[in-house]
Amino acid sequence: MATANKEQYKGVFIFAQQVDGELSGIALELVGKGKELAADLDTQVTAVLIGSGIRGLADELGEYGADRVIVVDDPELKDYRTEPYAHALASVINEYKPDVMLVGATAIGRDLGPCVAARVHTGLTADCTSLAIGDFPLNPIPGQEDKQLHKQLLMTRPAFGGNTIATIACPDFRPQMATVRPGVMQKGERVPGRKAEVIDYNPGFTPDNRYTEILEIVKNTKKVADIMDAKILVSGGRGLGSAENFAILDDLAAAIGGTVSCSRAVVDAGWKPKDLQVGQTGKTVRPQVYFAIGISGAIQHLAGMEESDMIIAINKDESAPIFTVADYGVVGDLFKIVPKLTEKIKEVKAAAAQN
Repeated sequence: MATANKEQYKGVFIFAQQVDGELSGIALELVGKGKELAADLDTQVTAVLIGSGIRGLADELGEYGADRVIVVDDPELKDYRTEPYAHALASVINEYKPDVMLVGATAIGRDLGPCVAARVHTGLTADCTSLAIGDFPLNPIPGQEDKQLHKQLLMTRPAFGGNTIATIACPDFRPQMATVRPGVMQKGERVPGRKAEVIDYNPGFTPDNRYTEILEIVKNTKKVADIMDAKILVSGGRGLGSAENFAILDDLAAAIGGTVSCSRAVVDAGWKPKDLQVGQTGKTVRPQVYFAIGISGAIQHLAGMEESDMIIAINKDESAPIFTVADYGVVGDLFKIVPKLTEKIKEVKAAAAQN
């Protein structure tokens, strides 16, 4: 059964995830993308901020482009739990009726998004890497051109293990919901002093047997840098041969001021932790410089790094797919090339320091 009176649903809404009173990066990325979609729909972008004691974050969302911030602030929302957060977001949707609802595909969003979609009786496209406003079907069916719908949210995601790309629409239900992979959208420029309209909304919380009780939170101390924040990534693949051989990438990264990352094959082999994995089942990165060393360039890996500003590939196989996306490619033995490159960088830095 289709959503009744779809015309009542207006606006682009984003779930502004926060943890411990700090906005997550995906919140600002979604505001940036939301503004683009809202411009195409001639509407506003609204951020939904849920938590306890977090009203002050509304100013930051406004500075990054949100036109309106709906704040649900309640002690029950201090730490993320599925039931109260789902109740809060579903209540906002039922009250304000957004046309589009975007949630980050984080650990929180992957839990929250499907639960809320089920409550408001709509569909959800998970782990999207591209969003656009357009016509659906993409190509009108001959003889049924009048049935083509306009200004639909077209949600694109990898499918079948990354071997194909699917574009999905939700023409019959509202809101049109998607979870969006972190790192694939760009946050907008911050405009200090820009204000958003702030609305306080609280649907009320009555704990029941679905409310879990948090007994203790143990924070995991990060032992590795977040590769999504790195300006320069030195990424290694199966071609390194062993965990010990990553030492040459460590040297290059140290010389150039970069961070080491890797492909899925490296993680599967147990050479590096999953936190360092780039690709379809890892993290999506967008550094200024991406070194792909000993990486063949399977489509799953390319999906996670092809938006890098500059890609430099080093591989002994001249037909490796990685060269199709590389700005610069070197065909040869990485065990000879990388140490020489590191040495040259150190020489240049030493000369610059003397001058």
